[in-house]
Amino acid sequence: MLLETEAVTKVFGGRRGAAKLRAVDGVTLKAEPGKFVAIVGESGSGKSTLARMMLDLMRPTSGRVLFDGEPLDSLRGEAHRSFRRSVQAVLQDPSGALNPRKTVVRAIGEVIRLHAMARSAADVQRRVCDALEQVGMNPAEHFLDRYPHELSGGQRQRVLIARALVLEPQIIIADEAVSALDASVKAGVLRVMVDISQRLGIGYVFITHDLPVVRKVADEVCVMKDGAVVEHGPKNAIVHDPQHPYTRTLLAAAPELDDGGNSDSTGREAKKP
Repeated sequence: MLLETEAVTKVFGGRRGAAKLRAVDGVTLKAEPGKFVAIVGESGSGKSTLARMMLDLMRPTSGRVLFDGEPLDSLRGEAHRSFRRSVQAVLQDPSGALNPRKTVVRAIGEVIRLHAMARSAADVQRRVCDALEQVGMNPAEHFLDRYPHELSGGQRQRVLIARALVLEPQIIIADEAVSALDASVKAGVLRVMVDISQRLGIGYVFITHDLPVVRKVADEVCVMKDGAVVEHGPKNAIVHDPQHPYTRTLLAAAPELDDGGNSDSTGREAKKP
């Protein structure tokens, strides 16, 4: 299974005399199960626009996004439903992505029912518990009836990852998925994501401005600037022998990621007062 972009470009504006903005400029990229691809760049570099096109939330001005060789704009019926199950998103703000009036079991269970992954209440709850345990929230039963405000930031992000996992995806597109977390909590969530990739063979397209994160998790790195990919290659080559001045600038400005302190393998980070 392969999700790829072929020279995708997205242009905004241009009406009533407004200047056109080329948010993404001719980007070619491949994502597949088991591969951790990071897209790195500062705010405004086009990363999130590219992610939205890969999720079929936005159509490119030119170029194509392909799923198993088929253009996304040609998918219909079961083929489109298969894409929606197979390619999931984990977004930056878990507080905004989770309904504050819904418990964890309801938030995840609704996705299961919508895609007909289970029918009975018992089967739905079992699948929810399995997903929570996959992301290190053990015992899962302790979290089922909690509301988002009763969870820490790291736990909320793990719930979002669990919600994606219940559909058994092949690829997860994570857009700044850990940028709002404290450094040590961020490290715990990253460990969960890497573990899932290794155990379940899930691929990631990981959108970030955070070079220390890339050093920890990526197999392959794309560096974006002004909508275009300026450097692309294996992580070690990008980190240790960057060729583009912009990549070198990003690396020089990047601190190290704190990997200790406030989280453990269960996901029970200390909840901030």
